[in-house]
Amino acid sequence: MKHFRFFIIIASILPLIGFSQGVNSLKINEILVINDSNYIDDFGERNGWIEIFNANYNYVDMGGMYLTNDLSNPTKYYIPKGDPRTVIPPRGFIVFYANNKPTRGIMHLNFELKGSKVVAIFSSDGKTLIDKLDIPEEQHPDVTYGRLRDGGPELGYLEKTTPKASNVTEQVATPAEIFGEMDPHGIAITIIAMSVVFVSLALLYILFKNTSKIYSLDLSSIFKRKKGPQKEEEKAKIGESIPGEVAAAIAMALYQYHAQIHDVEKTVLTIRRVSRTYSPWSSKIYGLRKSPR
Repeated sequence: MKHFRFFIIIASILPLIGFSQGVNSLKINEILVINDSNYIDDFGERNGWIEIFNANYNYVDMGGMYLTNDLSNPTKYYIPKGDPRTVIPPRGFIVFYANNKPTRGIMHLNFELKGSKVVAIFSSDGKTLIDKLDIPEEQHPDVTYGRLRDGGPELGYLEKTTPKASNVTEQVATPAEIFGEMDPHGIAITIIAMSVVFVSLALLYILFKNTSKIYSLDLSSIFKRKKGPQKEEEKAKIGESIPGEVAAAIAMALYQYHAQIHDVEKTVLTIRRVSRTYSPWSSKIYGLRKSPR
């Protein structure tokens, strides 16, 4: 019972741990200050925008957090709770429009990026800084500034604007391709695979060997107890459970079978007891249906 409670406590704490780690993984990934012919908002207008990247592998809800362009005013724009649009999927993106028109929806901020020197995210307590991005003074129309790799530390002007998409646009070799170049004949992967198999088998052997000692039952002692002499009380209960007429019928059938005076038939004896709660002589069906004349 103690172990069960321990697992319940751990299961209740893990989601909170994952959520806190997810909040800290939010990164201001890309910004556009001057938007002349670039990304348009849901009203068909071109404004500055801020892209935020979730660097973790769990969902993160930005509801209740704050966005600001002034570190002295960390609670400048409050992100309302309960809107599914503020939930960022794992390794996903979200875009806020910096147009100083908050009446158009929760994705529209109450400040602009033109003339701003910084953009920052604060947690729901309005004090803890999650991430910030310093905006350089020199800005070019339709050229974004941000992290050269999603969530990475290196900053610079990006070759392409990628709102709600990865900042890495060139072809990048996957880990599998890199490993394939390092091991073209597959010798290393074979050794790794066989090692994993043998280690797994060894662990399973140890596990089952130890658990069999703990949970094994002494079946021989159980069978010996069943075959041993019965107590007088158990015999009396068995004798009382069989009616006398049933025992007499079984004894007669066995006698006829062993004396070979019984008809040749199957050696299966079936006895069906029919209990009548009334006497057929007093039944109404045998009475007179009409009065005699």
